[in-house]
Amino acid sequence: MPGADYRLVIGNLNTSSWSLRPWLAMKRFAIPFEEIRVNLRDTDRKAKIFAHSPSGKVPALYAGDLMIWDSLAILEYLADHHPDHAFWPESPHARAIARSASAEMHAGFAALRQHCPMDFLNLNPLDTVDDTVALNIKRIVALWCDCRQRFGADGDFLFSEFSIADAMYAPVASRLKTYFPDLTRFGDDGTASAYISTLFDMPEMQVWGAAAAAEQAELSSVAP
Repeated sequence: MPGADYRLVIGNLNTSSWSLRPWLAMKRFAIPFEEIRVNLRDTDRKAKIFAHSPSGKVPALYAGDLMIWDSLAILEYLADHHPDHAFWPESPHARAIARSASAEMHAGFAALRQHCPMDFLNLNPLDTVDDTVALNIKRIVALWCDCRQRFGADGDFLFSEFSIADAMYAPVASRLKTYFPDLTRFGDDGTASAYISTLFDMPEMQVWGAAAAAEQAELSSVAP
């Protein structure tokens, strides 16, 4: 609901990929919220997360008295309650594909997520890659190229303008930037690499990166 008292519970900025998704969309659409961070390095992190989320995971969104504890559910809630913002593409055809792509990210690519955790600030190119990870990346590259070709003619995002689909794939872009800066071996014709640049050129992504660096410095200064 417009004007709701939004509070977004997130984890460490450098590593909490699911936290980035609703945070990025809310910042992009200038929806005000209070940020509540849980340090996922703390020994009592589970208790701190369970204080907010019944799933024991971040992110979670408080909307007044309502609490929503899943990234995609948060984004869908915001889309429902802020129809003045184009969270999904306007075309029913494009919207159906955007929802399919977002759901595929939400449920899939387990190998990439397991073997290549988000490390937003760093570069760690991998020369070798597990076969299951390679299959994940090839599918992501093909999906991005398909969306850009079919729906991206009027802008630089997957469906021309920024949408929930881009929020869902932003942490994936971060993973690929960290571990696989050259995507040609996964079938990229330059489209996927250009899309990653588009995401990282977003002012909101740059704000996240600067805050992640500040948080890392602060955590390092108090580490035993």
